[in-house]
Amino acid sequence: MTKRIAVLTSGGDAPGMNAAVRAVVRTAIWNGAEIFAVYEGYTGLIEGGNYIKRFKWDNVGGILHKGGTVIGSARCLEFKERPGRLTAAENLVQNGIDALVVCGGDGSLTGANILRTEWSGLLHELAENGRITWEQRVAHEKLTIAGLAGSIDNDLCGTDMTIGADTALHRIVDAIDAISSTAASHQRAFVVEVMGRRCGYLALMSAIASGADWALIPESPPNLDDWEAKMCDVLRQGRERGRRDSIVVVAEGAQDRHGQPITSDYVRRVLEERLGEDTRVTILGHVQRGGSPTVFDRNLSTLTGAEAVQAILDPTNDGEAFLVGITANRITRIPLEQALNDTKCVYDAINSQQYNEAMNLRGGSFNQAFRILRTLVRAAPHKRDPSKKQMRFALLNAGAPAPGMNTAVRATVRLGVDKGHRIFAINHGFKGLLKGDIEEFDWMSANGWVAEGGTEIGTNRYKPTTADLYQIARNLEQHNIDGLLVIGGWSGYEAALTLYNHRKEFRAFNIPITCMPTSIDNDLPGSELSIGTDTALNNIVEALDKIRQSAGASNRAFVVEVMGRTCGYLALMSALASGAERVYLPEEGVTLDDLQADVAMLKHSFRIGKRLGLMVRNECATEVYDTNFMVRLFEEEGGDLFDVRQAILGHLQQGGTPSPFDRIQASRQALRCVEFLEEQAGKKRPKSACVGLINSAAKFTHFKEMEDEMDWDFDRPKEQWWLTLRPIAWMLAQPAPDVEIADATINK
Repeated sequence: MTKRIAVLTSGGDAPGMNAAVRAVVRTAIWNGAEIFAVYEGYTGLIEGGNYIKRFKWDNVGGILHKGGTVIGSARCLEFKERPGRLTAAENLVQNGIDALVVCGGDGSLTGANILRTEWSGLLHELAENGRITWEQRVAHEKLTIAGLAGSIDNDLCGTDMTIGADTALHRIVDAIDAISSTAASHQRAFVVEVMGRRCGYLALMSAIASGADWALIPESPPNLDDWEAKMCDVLRQGRERGRRDSIVVVAEGAQDRHGQPITSDYVRRVLEERLGEDTRVTILGHVQRGGSPTVFDRNLSTLTGAEAVQAILDPTNDGEAFLVGITANRITRIPLEQALNDTKCVYDAINSQQYNEAMNLRGGSFNQAFRILRTLVRAAPHKRDPSKKQMRFALLNAGAPAPGMNTAVRATVRLGVDKGHRIFAINHGFKGLLKGDIEEFDWMSANGWVAEGGTEIGTNRYKPTTADLYQIARNLEQHNIDGLLVIGGWSGYEAALTLYNHRKEFRAFNIPITCMPTSIDNDLPGSELSIGTDTALNNIVEALDKIRQSAGASNRAFVVEVMGRTCGYLALMSALASGAERVYLPEEGVTLDDLQADVAMLKHSFRIGKRLGLMVRNECATEVYDTNFMVRLFEEEGGDLFDVRQAILGHLQQGGTPSPFDRIQASRQALRCVEFLEEQAGKKRPKSACVGLINSAAKFTHFKEMEDEMDWDFDRPKEQWWLTLRPIAWMLAQPAPDVEIADATINK
């Protein structure tokens, strides 16, 4: 018997829901199941009839980039009562459905879990009343639930990120960036209210990413009863030290230690009365929910949607309810009831004013981010503890520019100075180190850099030669440098290794050196994600969305060349996020047989009514079949069916302001690097290492181990985790599997 699965979106809409629906539909069909879309959430389950429709492959074409949800959502009070759930169960059984994928927040998923626990009793009652047959009751004895966390608040336990949260964070940070410029022009204060009724994630992370001066979240209210005085004192000192604006971010659920709400209007009044500042309030509201989803949300939705179907079809599954999410950069499943109970514990802790417990339940990453913010918002560093040794740390950028470098410099300076150390910036990378172009930075030296793209202290791909090492060593000695931070890409890592491997010849190199992965190519060892990559991906996919619009208007195929050098990460992940028909990677190469099959696919697709084709090509996918060759080949073979254009995106991928993700990771990595240098400096045999995210956990990979992980022939890591996603990208991009492609060869 063919398995029948239904998918619905419920509660508040979240960007990425359409990508989830697309993945669920296509994965189900690809695996031989029948898939039904339920319109208007639980309301559609209760109404039945035309609200429950069988979907085909092409029903979800062209929705990947759209915000909201094309199958609708609603908050359904009827479903909260047993009679409503009884009717919903009847409609599912009458359609032969006993597996349900629900994308929504904790309320929607709680409803799904209740339906599953009541399922047997509901079906027994329906059969007794003659609303279904006893045969139907036996055939659909168990209901399988797969939950996808769709909530911009990122408030559900069991997953590191919920669908829609990254997009909402982008909307907020873009707004605060814009507000900051007008606030600085008039030396105003702004209070920005963001969503987050019971979770401070958006307020906390947007404050870090935007360089805000204060933030108020539900989980950790201000410690003092007169917290207003402390806030105003910090903002006043900031103005005295040169800040031209004051930005306070308030979560809509913010409250004081006694549980009394802290509203954005109240904060405005406090700033006006106590500081005499011209203060404005901006309530971002539903703009946080809207618009096209970011790359992260598209890919998270796609991967979790595909996994939900695979889990339902797993032969060992015996009518379970589970949440599919992302933990430690891997798609995971946990019991849905566990996720809901853990989430409720956080809410209960906040409501009972057990704020330390609430923070602990949010996890170590949330707590670390809060500690970082408390340092970054200070108007001045803590007074140095004279009992602790003051270190002299230097930093430089090396390799190609990457969004987030300025954020990393700012965070390193402030976090290092706050710990009582002296921080020296080396201008123009290793060339500057060779020339001795070194200056000391203080607390305000990198003020305002958090949102700046490029790099204010410069960078280049220069790698020191053996002849340069003596002068570099002298310059380090003259400035008494105790530790070196290299913020950069592959050439920066090579240069750092050069210094490390010459420690015996030059005593000045016997200091801790740490590398922070900052490269749009995501081609560095010791880290699964490099700072700058997320920004580059969003730049690429924004361009691909525009190209799709252009192509669709003119029956056209595009071959789009993206950066990445010998690493195909940007190509694969942008293809997955844009729904590209094909992607060409240097890890796989390109053969003539591949191109023949792609010509056949394009010709078939345009013959049956498709209006556009998108092929994403890594710049080094193949030396023989370059972008121009592919364009001319597809153009020739397409005949009158379609024409072909190329788009080489070039350096727009490296430009622009860094994304919130890159800003946050740069700030976090900066803290880890400062702590590493602090720990190793002064040791007789200090260690050197690169910091990175491995399974979303911070890890230091020591230089000897790092060197072993580097594929020197291709300038990329020997193992690349993201290649495991290749089959999903390939499967979702196929033409409808029930239609055979007639053109098997290029000659046809």
